[in-house]
Amino acid sequence: MRRNLEAKLDMLEAQGVTIVDRRQTYLDESAAVSRICRGAILYPGTRLIGARTFVGPGANVGTEGPAVLENAIIGENAEVASGYLKEAVMLRNARVGSSAHIRVGTLMEEEASTAHAVGLKHTVLMSFVTMGSLINFCDGLISGGKSRREHTEVGSGFIHFNFTPRGQSGNKATPSLIGDVAHGVFLRQRRIFLGGLSGIVGPQKVGFGSCTIAGQVLRREVPANRLVGDVPRKVDKDFYAALDAPSRVLKLNLEYIGHLTALQVWYRAVRLARIPAGSEYEHIRIVTQAASELLSVCIDERAERLRHFLEERGIPIPTLLFVNPPCPLKVEPSSPYLDHIEWVKGLSDDNVQIGASWLQSIVESSHAREIA
Repeated sequence: MRRNLEAKLDMLEAQGVTIVDRRQTYLDESAAVSRICRGAILYPGTRLIGARTFVGPGANVGTEGPAVLENAIIGENAEVASGYLKEAVMLRNARVGSSAHIRVGTLMEEEASTAHAVGLKHTVLMSFVTMGSLINFCDGLISGGKSRREHTEVGSGFIHFNFTPRGQSGNKATPSLIGDVAHGVFLRQRRIFLGGLSGIVGPQKVGFGSCTIAGQVLRREVPANRLVGDVPRKVDKDFYAALDAPSRVLKLNLEYIGHLTALQVWYRAVRLARIPAGSEYEHIRIVTQAASELLSVCIDERAERLRHFLEERGIPIPTLLFVNPPCPLKVEPSSPYLDHIEWVKGLSDDNVQIGASWLQSIVESSHAREIA
């Protein structure tokens, strides 16, 4: 095995990958040398595991300590300071700080970032979304903002409470929607700020332009453009008393799944459709395709959690049906390729309105048919 590893390291260096210390760099038997691109830098303590692992050109792995990528896909100029990534996707210039724990179903779009000690699973951070340190935010989709300077942010010490112990075995039908997809993808909405040392009890929604103050646990939906702070509450009641509002949970889960579906349609009909043929764009195609496929994993996860919640309460399981109208925008490959962010920012206001209406129609098409 050591000889095989040395041969792989030789091949990586020959194809233009920088390995800072060969003695502290590991690729397992299934890791493909062809999926580590020229210009990538592997720092001491880097471990690449799995046949799907992909490191884009200019990406940096392990800049601040040991880093493990297990079937993770990171794009051009992305950075993993240190930590563990499994079956996650990072697009161009996304960054995770030290001691990251980024698990299956996580998508970080262009220039999304975290500081140190952040845990994510089945979470979508859309372009430019920023997280502070010491955060656990699983089962959420976050958008909002227009640029690296004007971005949505989650303050340090934030927790998304994505599990309730109520019911026979508890449930995780608890995804929270911060912003949305239909408008968020066009990078023209006001930023959102979730104050630090706080939490939110899912499932919840927070609208664009809102700010929740530090030091609270949010237990209600927040409309757009609001400043919200809730005082702590005192509770002393029968634990087994009926509390769940199944109709609300069902509605929020269907809406969340609708947004994930709209985002996947956006990837297929817009992002992938814009990438020209040619080997020089293959790294963009690989990462974008991986992001689209990951969204299927996210949708399946949410559907399964919802099914468990409804079955336990004797509520008929819904059949999820979504319309898929054709994209109304003019989308075609261009060579040289125009970066996705620049393309979005170049859309006219009319096209943005048309595109947002198209995506919103996909979200709103979600409905349930009771199965006998």
